[in-house]
Amino acid sequence: MISFLLSVAILICGYIFYSKLIDKNFGPDSRQTPAVEKNDGVDYVVLPTWKIFLIQLLNIAGTGPIFGALSGALFGPVAYLWIVFGCIFAGAVHDYMCGMMSMRSGGLSMPEIVGDYLGNKMRTVMRIFSVILLIMCGVVFTMGPAGLLAHLTPEKLDANFWFIVVVAYYFVATFIPIDKIIGKIYPLFGICLIIMVIGVSGSLLFSGHFNMPEVWNHFENLHPQGIPVWPFLFITIACGAISGFHATQTPIMARCCNSEHQGRLIFYGAMIAEGIIALVWCAAGCSCYESTQALLDAGGGCSAVVYNICRSTMGKVGMVLAILGVIACPISSGDTAYRSARLILADWFRFDQSSIKNRLIITIPLLAVGMFICRLDYNVVWRYFSWSNQTLAMIILWSASVYLSKEHKNYYFTLIPAAFMTAVSATYFLIAPECLGGLWQTLNISDNIYYPISVIVGILCSCAATVLFFRKSVKR
Repeated sequence: MISFLLSVAILICGYIFYSKLIDKNFGPDSRQTPAVEKNDGVDYVVLPTWKIFLIQLLNIAGTGPIFGALSGALFGPVAYLWIVFGCIFAGAVHDYMCGMMSMRSGGLSMPEIVGDYLGNKMRTVMRIFSVILLIMCGVVFTMGPAGLLAHLTPEKLDANFWFIVVVAYYFVATFIPIDKIIGKIYPLFGICLIIMVIGVSGSLLFSGHFNMPEVWNHFENLHPQGIPVWPFLFITIACGAISGFHATQTPIMARCCNSEHQGRLIFYGAMIAEGIIALVWCAAGCSCYESTQALLDAGGGCSAVVYNICRSTMGKVGMVLAILGVIACPISSGDTAYRSARLILADWFRFDQSSIKNRLIITIPLLAVGMFICRLDYNVVWRYFSWSNQTLAMIILWSASVYLSKEHKNYYFTLIPAAFMTAVSATYFLIAPECLGGLWQTLNISDNIYYPISVIVGILCSCAATVLFFRKSVKR
């Protein structure tokens, strides 16, 4: 219990103190924002601060801080450390820089901004990479809530039925003006989310039925399958610590701010709130099952685990409210995933989105591709999503470092997490079975050989990227 409460306190202190340093270093001013300058009544719309915060939180808090945190709980309470420090020093900094850079660039999507600082080749890579990632996000955030809704409803309303309902909602929410559905129903989703967090955490702390393990008593890798912490923990817990997916979402809200001074609360603050959500679910995974093996053996995947945790912590009524909060997170991220993909394609091809016809021309093919991918194995899609997610975050942090360097500001705030995530992403690419790790296994090379080689190469990639950054910075 002490570890959990201390972790929450550190996250809050991170927002109070560290975010001030990040905000001061960037230097927000009183210039006119894109929401005011380009107001089109569709994507560029001025919204109240509280509403932007809730929308931003729901946009980024998909299944990642819930399903990812539960998967991270398999490593044991040591996962708390990545959620806390990853969120403060990497994830929240990443989100803040994305939002502020987008506002400074007229509300452009991140691929366009990355191209301005890392070159046109990287712009093209980011365009393709981001759209693929967003479609996979839409897939993940369709299948997850459909499975949860099937648990709550009569048997005839199965996952296939709810899949169609969710896709139909995504179709509507993707192309209509942002203040018509997203701006109106997200506050209700936010209430469900808050009830979920308070209910589950309150039960864990005060019911007396759960033994919350302490980090210092279990400072080891408890994964039942022996999967190493490096780099798998840092890939598994993505949205709860740092997530490239957020880079696709923050420009949506950057187009709705009427002042740059809102950035610290909306972008950095929402990520801290998501870190608390991830912490709650990681603690639930560690506390509601007698061991990490029992958590792994729980049938039905993460959807069933969420259902069981809510039922055991909050009873029937609370369980329904909590699950609705869990459902609201991925649905509210899924619709904005497709919306962001539409905006990236529109920026890419300079395709005006003021008319419904133009928005539909992009929306319909996007959803069609997403529905096709939904027929693939969910676990495979999630693994590729996780790696591409963290790789995108790495690219964004390097872009932010170049931006700060050009602006003659302290770039170490983004450089250090950029180098760290480079090592994580490169090592995972070399070692994961769905990436080059499958080749090592095909060649029957022992884990004891290719694992340390992969770690060393990953670190060398990080060092090479850092050296390249400094060479470019000195040259400028």
